Amino acid sequence: MKDAGLFQHINDLAEEEERLFAKAGDGSGLRPTEIERLEEIKVELDRGYDLLHQRQARRAAGLDPAEAEVRPAEMVERYKQ
Repeated sequence: MKDAGLFQHINDLAEEEERLFAKAGDGSGLRPTEIERLEEIKVELDRGYDLLHQRQARRAAGLDPAEAEVRPAEMVERYKQ
């Protein structure tokens, strides 16, 4: 995936997340499936940002950014800050 496509994917996920937060904020809450979807979005956003950072790091190091790979959710979600 090229950077433009990755940015679009991240933006689409963020917009979906915002819609769900707005729905939750109107007092009606969210259905269990919507809560589950929010968790999925969080993980996919983390994976998207991770891939973007890998691409940027490879580019800065003079390597091919296309060789960056989407890492498994289990790996991305266990990063230590």
